[in-house]
Amino acid sequence: MGEHWVPVACPCCTSRTGGGTCPVCFWTDDGQSDADADVVRGGLNGDLSLTHARLNFAVYGASHPRYQDMVRSARPDERP
Repeated sequence: MGEHWVPVACPCCTSRTGGGTCPVCFWTDDGQSDADADVVRGGLNGDLSLTHARLNFAVYGASHPRYQDMVRSARPDERP
């Protein structure tokens, strides 16, 4: 009972937002990781591979430029 829960880190921006669609970069965690980061899986992330989403985050602050107005900065407790 005394354990402290640490949210899962987003595979795209590394913020600890807990999975699902990350409010910091708008990547939807679909289980993709470094092992298959160059694969375009389709689904909720559309035509983005995780590698491309990471590059977009570095450049635009969002997993895709179209999400720039939908994201927010990571809160202090979410930062890697």
